Amino acid sequence: MVTRYLVKTGNRELVGLDFRWILATNIRSRIEPKDIAIIERSKNGFFYGFPVAVVENGQRLPTTDKQQLAQQLAANISRVSTLVDEAKSLQKHDIGNINYQLEQLRLDERADKLNGSLTSAKQHAYLAQTEALQQSYKILEQALFELRAQASRDSIVMLDMSGKEVSLKLNTVLDLTYPNQLNWLQKLAQWGSGLAKFVVDDPREANTEGGVFPAIFGTVFMVMLMAVIVMPFGVVAAIYLHEYASKGPITKIIRIAVINLAGVPSIVYGVFGLGFFVYMVGGSIDNLFYPEALPTPTFGSPGVLWSALTLAILTLPVVIVSTEEGLSRIPSSIRQGSLALGATKAETLWRIVLPMASPAIMTGLILAVARAAGEVAPLMLVGVVKLAPTLPVDLNFPFVHLERKFMHLGFHIYDVGFQSPNVEAARPLVYATSFLLVTVIVALNLTAIGIRNHLREKYRALES
Repeated sequence: MVTRYLVKTGNRELVGLDFRWILATNIRSRIEPKDIAIIERSKNGFFYGFPVAVVENGQRLPTTDKQQLAQQLAANISRVSTLVDEAKSLQKHDIGNINYQLEQLRLDERADKLNGSLTSAKQHAYLAQTEALQQSYKILEQALFELRAQASRDSIVMLDMSGKEVSLKLNTVLDLTYPNQLNWLQKLAQWGSGLAKFVVDDPREANTEGGVFPAIFGTVFMVMLMAVIVMPFGVVAAIYLHEYASKGPITKIIRIAVINLAGVPSIVYGVFGLGFFVYMVGGSIDNLFYPEALPTPTFGSPGVLWSALTLAILTLPVVIVSTEEGLSRIPSSIRQGSLALGATKAETLWRIVLPMASPAIMTGLILAVARAAGEVAPLMLVGVVKLAPTLPVDLNFPFVHLERKFMHLGFHIYDVGFQSPNVEAARPLVYATSFLLVTVIVALNLTAIGIRNHLREKYRALES
């Protein structure tokens, strides 16, 4: 029987693969060199090798020992990292804001043209504002190019595992560590730093490297938006069915329909959301309120709003059934006593019945959140994407952009685990993202459970 080991080789652009199967007979006793370094890069994954020299302005810096080389590397990486962060911030915020304003000016001008209200004075005003923004854009663009030029000036010379010298630009280096020189406290700190990067960084390298912050934000934002939508409709529907609807055949049909809706496959809700919300409702909104942007759709394309509405319909039966069960537990004598004291039916519902049923309502919310956060199939049709360039929330008016597409942890797991060009390298990321998704769901549920317990204690006196 031949035994093989899967060994991570790194240096993807040189050896072709991150992992390679090696026969056990070819593995000999190995040493752990103290000066070997692992370099995390923005492209092509990690690099494994031995630092040789730092190159500044095309000149190799003289080094007397490895300690001095490590200090030079740390100083240069810190400097370049600062420049890269400044360039990213300039491009994302300042230049992005100017691009947003230019697009809004273009749409406003086109809207005036379609309405027939584009006068010569307005046209000159639009032209003046556009020219001013373009001048600011050129200044920021020049500053961006200068930052990028300074960041790409220096490089590091590495000796790879085959003994070949390789030059790496420092603007592609994210971090450098000497793993065999770390004690257990330093290893723990390194692990914490990696965990923080995984949570707060953006993905890169086709989602196989970097962090998952946009996916975390998209998942939580969509679930909270869904909860805000589904709770009023679910509670109102349950109140009507239990408190106002007569015990007739129509009510029975509605109850059967609600129960059957809970068993409909989720992908069917996705198809319904795509046809009704995106194409019909979103297309109508575009024709009425955003004709200047057509044929490019605004709300007539998948987005976070339509995803939240689709999942709200998917989880609506859960909220209705849970709320009805809570209402049915409240004795009729409490309602009759309130009415006997002169309260109206609406006041009885608002001040007595609903507070006592609030724990059951929160139970419905918990179940809805747990299901919605893990759904993937319908979201693939109504809003989720592999990589969203911007978050649904930013500093541009109206600050919350419900028409934008978003990233989702569940879809991220599917994409990295099954659509990645290097499945072996992406496997740890799949495990980590799966654990993170479970953690997010548990956190949301614990929050709802805490609110439910608080409400239960608050209104316990009403039950007695």
